[in-house]
Amino acid sequence: METIKDVLAQLGLLNVLDAGLSAHEGNAVRSMSPINGEVMAILHADTHQEAAEKISRAHRAFHVWRMVPAPRRGELVRLFGEELRTHKDALGRLVTMEAGKILQEGLGEVQEMIDICDFAVGLSRQLYGLTIASERPGHRMMETWHPLGVVGVISAFNFPVAVWSWNAALAFVCGNSVVWKPSEKTPLTAVAVQALFDRACKRFGSDAPAGLSQLLIGGSDIGQTLVDDPRVPLVSATGSTRMGRAVAQRCAQRLARSLLELGGNNAMIVAPSADLELAARAIVFSAVGTAGQRCTSLRRLFVHRQIYDSLVPRLQKIYGTLAVGNPLEPGKLIGPLIDAGAFEAMQLALDKARADGGQVSGGDRVEMAGCERGYYVRPALVEMPEQTQIMHHETFAPILYVVRYDALEQAIEWNNAVPQGLSSSIFTTDIREAELFMSATGSDCGIANVNIGPSGAEIGGAFGGEKETGGGRESGSDAWKAYMRRATNTVNYSHALPLAQGISFDI
Repeated sequence: METIKDVLAQLGLLNVLDAGLSAHEGNAVRSMSPINGEVMAILHADTHQEAAEKISRAHRAFHVWRMVPAPRRGELVRLFGEELRTHKDALGRLVTMEAGKILQEGLGEVQEMIDICDFAVGLSRQLYGLTIASERPGHRMMETWHPLGVVGVISAFNFPVAVWSWNAALAFVCGNSVVWKPSEKTPLTAVAVQALFDRACKRFGSDAPAGLSQLLIGGSDIGQTLVDDPRVPLVSATGSTRMGRAVAQRCAQRLARSLLELGGNNAMIVAPSADLELAARAIVFSAVGTAGQRCTSLRRLFVHRQIYDSLVPRLQKIYGTLAVGNPLEPGKLIGPLIDAGAFEAMQLALDKARADGGQVSGGDRVEMAGCERGYYVRPALVEMPEQTQIMHHETFAPILYVVRYDALEQAIEWNNAVPQGLSSSIFTTDIREAELFMSATGSDCGIANVNIGPSGAEIGGAFGGEKETGGGRESGSDAWKAYMRRATNTVNYSHALPLAQGISFDI
């Protein structure tokens, strides 16, 4: 059985690790590759006491780090971005091995880490506050922004490294420390990222306090320890809606902040005027990329009745040619599901769709020589008579439900009818339809795209915001404010103390 050192040595990452690597080896948390079901490494699981001690270290680091000027903090993130550039190929390959993404997607995820580092470096010189007109003579009012403290990050298996970086890069330049609890399905990538960050800290010098970034390995109980700790004022969590509700409730009990990225169940509307060539490419990429295991995966497709018989047979033909297989091999477009549970959930959803009158194409398991313990499937295209209850449930697998529509208002209503609401899109060349879709009476999702699929998002914009959580997102735009606290300051530079009208006293 391969150890952590064996795997990282093969990927060229071992040289970035120090003697502390052995602290992660153990017998509790298994890193299993969905490619072939083999165990890559077995790691030590933190105890509650060990988790509390790591949070303490991060808390102490925060008190030092907040005093470092923000542009200097940006320099650490710049150095971390350099480490990611140097080790992009190795880390991207490790993402593929542990999460099952095709190699190009693994590399793309590391590129997102690099991009957010670049964004955060510039942001470190732009943490601006407003100057506000005061109603009192001889006074100036302004807002200032201060770091929060320890930022807790809980990430999911489908983006095992990028989600942490979206949070951490901003948190660091804002003056916070970070404690990261990765998915127990993808701990090995987290070990590698932490090693790269430690390497950047060593290059940065003594201004980076010990404990600035802490890694917790374990199950949901360790996540609860992080969520419940009063020294963690913000918890940013990515995962299932069930997990998000639990995190939000536990944070609310102690009046802490939660930043949640949960269900997507994203839809696309294809209007009669759409460029069908453009739409077909976007549909396939959005629906089958990462084997349908993205929060932004396309899951519901509403096609106007006039073009349904032109578009859907074309999609069925394309689906029949998609290359499913070992994601490390060139030419493969779809890798495995993360595990047996994901496969079982997919089959259950397809059975319910059939019971609702759906016509299913694909969805069957594909046997791969040498990867018999991996769960490979053909993407499923399901023609539904209407939007039924199963379409209101998000199944993390490559299932695309297709429904005819007659009026755009009807399709928008279906788009908005589900409880999730991360991303959405419309394909149309009618400017009135596009503007309606993006208006207040259009899509209620955090991302509303025109002539581009719902899958993926650039780091320059805050990552939408979904109606189930009602909040903002990590990444770009003004998302940095979620990692800081605002203070309003008033300065009296006059010689008078303003008093209520008609009241005076002698001193």
